[in-house]
Amino acid sequence: MSSKKLGFWSVWALGVGGIVGGLFPALGVAIQIADAGAPLAFVIAGTIALITTYAYAKLSVAHPCRGGTVTFLNQAFSQGLFSGTLNLLLWFSYVVMLSFYLQAFASYGVNLFAESTKPIWKHLLINLAILGTTGLNLLAVKYIGKSQIWIVGFKLGILILFITMGINHIDISHVQTVSVSSVPSIFIGAMVIFLSYEGFELIANTAEDIVNPNQTLPRIYYSVIGFVILLYILIALVTLGAEPIEQILAAKEYALAEVAKPIMGRFGSFLVTIAALLSTISASNATLYGSARFSSIIAKSRGFNSGNKINGLFLTSGITLFIANFFDVNRISTMGSAGFLLIFAAVNLANARLHLYTKSKQWVSLLGAGICLVALGILIYFAVQTDPQTVWVFIFMLGVAIGIEIIYYLSKKRCNT
Repeated sequence: MSSKKLGFWSVWALGVGGIVGGLFPALGVAIQIADAGAPLAFVIAGTIALITTYAYAKLSVAHPCRGGTVTFLNQAFSQGLFSGTLNLLLWFSYVVMLSFYLQAFASYGVNLFAESTKPIWKHLLINLAILGTTGLNLLAVKYIGKSQIWIVGFKLGILILFITMGINHIDISHVQTVSVSSVPSIFIGAMVIFLSYEGFELIANTAEDIVNPNQTLPRIYYSVIGFVILLYILIALVTLGAEPIEQILAAKEYALAEVAKPIMGRFGSFLVTIAALLSTISASNATLYGSARFSSIIAKSRGFNSGNKINGLFLTSGITLFIANFFDVNRISTMGSAGFLLIFAAVNLANARLHLYTKSKQWVSLLGAGICLVALGILIYFAVQTDPQTVWVFIFMLGVAIGIEIIYYLSKKRCNT
């Protein structure tokens, strides 16, 4: 255990920093699908995350270790095919999430270059970002996260300034009413952008290093999600009120920077772009670092103890390079959201199963599991109707996870006989 204990604000910054990076690519996607109902879509997705934080808060207090989700699933379901498959699916989902961040980084970054060179720069920035963060993780792991609180403070300052100035620039003629017929689109939008709330489970990995975790952890979880929900709602409202939806969608992948122009001027738009670049690259770095550690934890749980972090780092980077370069942001968001909804359903079930040990109300986590599964069903139904290939990619991810686990347990059984 580390001799240095983490306080409330250090871990709060880690949680918010791990989540808010997803806002920049998700905002345009939410408005494209949910239209004027985008703020409600963020509320619905945030509510699912908030219910799931109950399970994470209880499990983190009961199992204060760096294993996080892996430990929770293994404790509830033992180390078998079910938990092993979910752990691998979580790693795949982290890779998808990393691709989500990298695409956002590139989409905002290309705005600093000439229009004719944007397509070239987008792929170049994706590749430079993943190679740069891989090198940082490989050569300077001890420096990762040291500046996190400053980066979070800077980007939150810019976003709060955007909201404060934007409220005075809202044009009522741009604001559309939400009709009953748009309710399905709002729910679908919420499921697609659910990935934008992912990241709060990183708090679980700090549990053993927190001062007074029994009281501090629940306060961090709930305050982080509550703050992010409010932040997302206000940003979505200001965005919809500042520009016609057609103009927002024309700049979907870098919507926030485009909307910042009439509100904060060109320099303000530049600041938002810098905030987006810092936010997405820091989130990418943290996710890549977590993924490498995550693969190491999975390997160690199976008796492999050497070289796993470096191997996991290169494997994660290689797969991410492919996904970030060849999948569009909608597909990446859908795949990632599907993966995390399934994982969070399992974590809710884990807490329900361990409710006596974690001193939890079982019905809350059962409700959370049910909501996550219903949300997953809505998301898959939407994907089948609009982009069936995304569903097949998700099925492939799940199938590979199951296949790897089956091969592992068959080989283990063979070695034991």
